[in-house]
Amino acid sequence: MSYEVREFIKNNWDSCIKENTKTDGTLIGMPYPYTVPAVGHFDEMYYWDTYFTNKGLEIEGRYEQARNNTDNMLFLIGKFGYMPNGNRTYYLNRSQPPFLSLMVRDVYEHYNDKEWLKNAYKGLKAEYRFWTSRRGSPVGLSHYDYESSIYDHTGMANGFVHRAGFRPEGIAEYRLGRHFASTAESGWDITPRFGYEGYNCAAVDLNSLLYMLEKNLEFFAEELGNGESEEWGRYAEERKFCMNRYMLNEDGLFVDYNFASTTQSKIFSVASIYPLFAGLATKEQAEAVVKNLDRLEAEYGMLTCEKNDAEGTYQWDYPNGWACLQYITIMGLDKYGYREEAHRIANKYVTLVDKVFAETGNLWEKYNVVEGNINVSNEYKMPAMMGWSAGTYLAALEYLKN
Repeated sequence: MSYEVREFIKNNWDSCIKENTKTDGTLIGMPYPYTVPAVGHFDEMYYWDTYFTNKGLEIEGRYEQARNNTDNMLFLIGKFGYMPNGNRTYYLNRSQPPFLSLMVRDVYEHYNDKEWLKNAYKGLKAEYRFWTSRRGSPVGLSHYDYESSIYDHTGMANGFVHRAGFRPEGIAEYRLGRHFASTAESGWDITPRFGYEGYNCAAVDLNSLLYMLEKNLEFFAEELGNGESEEWGRYAEERKFCMNRYMLNEDGLFVDYNFASTTQSKIFSVASIYPLFAGLATKEQAEAVVKNLDRLEAEYGMLTCEKNDAEGTYQWDYPNGWACLQYITIMGLDKYGYREEAHRIANKYVTLVDKVFAETGNLWEKYNVVEGNINVSNEYKMPAMMGWSAGTYLAALEYLKN
């Protein structure tokens, strides 16, 4: 079945590429062709989805499109000072998980174009300022949030109620709306891992990615010989120190930290594997993740969150498994030498996608990794998916060759 799925992906990439150089209504024009997550469902590019899409494009030798996607993001940073959730005007109030430095590194290591890197470096410095100034916290770590007038929060609060299926008691409308909006920036919209205060939580995945941004800027500065590499290395060490101080729980796992209540999240999720993906975990911390892997690993892949008793319906929760989180797990485990575990997860994801493709003829946005089907926890009608589902599938197949 892997051959059929791979051919399906190869035959559908082009239908996921859009070109729109002029702003049209809410759709923001961009200078290069860009990828959208799925055929027929979207006209806009999404930030963190595109990193995983790029992985699939690169595996198939389509580096020009991977570079186009990266250049479009750098264009948007130049225009707005940060990378929005996507190229829509109504996404200008938030960003998404900052994967751009990883995309830049992939493109640079393929083309080795230092003139291109100079411009990319400027864009990444602007992104860094966004996450450290507009999303900074009193504990030296960053958090997800949302930028809007207070009047927008009624609609946001109603959005949470509509998608979660209930109205939490004792939570002011403004706070519930701000929480819902902050989870949209996290990409995990919605999830129980932040309680009802996503805007007060230093997120372990976000800070792991910012550590990678700092380390990549250190590498790029060294490549460019601009004298700034030592500074970026120091910032990375400071972030790692703060993560160890505030995020490590009694099991030796990194979890989200609420800096307002000075409490740690009780929800164990794949976010705790990001420090391995980022390479900031110690050998002992990586071992702690592997010891607890069975809490998140199901028959068909990695659960988003450990099974829990949180009230409501959350798509970023048990029993759902998302492609991007399978990728993070596989690569994080591999980075610390846990190849047997990484191979097992990769094989589970490939098996799942093959099974469901045989049943439905499509790839999907998310899967039920307990049952091995698309009987998922839904907050809306789930679309068929290319994007990160295709990129992760190809990456998992590639990994299984090793």
